[in-house]
Parts: sequence; structure tokens; C-alpha cells
Amino acid sequence: MKKWIATPAAPAAVGPYSQAVEANGTLYISGQLPIDPKTKTMPAGVREQTVQSLKNIAAILEAAGYTKNDVVKSTVLLADIADFATMNEAYAEFYTDKLPARVAYQVAALPMGALVEIETVAVKG
Repeated sequence: MKKWIATPAAPAAVGPYSQAVEANGTLYISGQLPIDPKTKTMPAGVREQTVQSLKNIAAILEAAGYTKNDVVKSTVLLADIADFATMNEAYAEFYTDKLPARVAYQVAALPMGALVEIETVAVKG
């Protein structure tokens, strides 16, 4: 069984995709750009953008009935891998227990000129 998740507490999709889809106890959260859902703007720095992307993920997790402790995998996309340490500091403040598996990549560019985007998979149980 599939369930599509949408919440106004996270930014709406900027293309033809869903914020998240739950299938058989697994929640697949689309890459979250650091867009503030209220102001529709992005903060300026990598740290602030990481925090906003993680806030968006937390809102989607909550809307789907999951918590950050249910997260099993994150994929972090960075516009510049030199920002890894800064991103990592903010990320470590969000995930402090039951750390998910993670990979981080530098990409050629991110939508809307973002510096960071984070995709997440969570599993119930």
C-alpha cells in the first residue's frame, strides 16, 4: 500500500514529484531544498541551509507519523564539497542518537542555486 505525504510545514515540491511517499512501512522523502515554507526563501549560508533542509525533513517525518530516529539513510548533495565540515556540524546537531547511514556528494549544481539538498529514507519499527 502506498500513501502520498504532503504538509504545508515543508516547502511544496518545485517540480512533478511528491514531498514523500510511504510504501510498506518505508518513507521516501524527496530531496529537501533549504526553502523556508513560510517565506519561500533560502537562507544564505551552508550551515543555515543544512538546518532548514533538516527542519523540512522533520516536518515531513512528523506529518507521516515518523521521527528522526526512524531515519535509516540520508543522501546529502552539496554544491561544493569544501562545505562538508560546515554541513556536518549542523547535521550532527540534528542527528544525535541512532545515526542513519549517510553519503554526501558534490554535484555540478542544485535547483534554485541551493548550496545543499538532503534526501531521506525512514523505516517504521
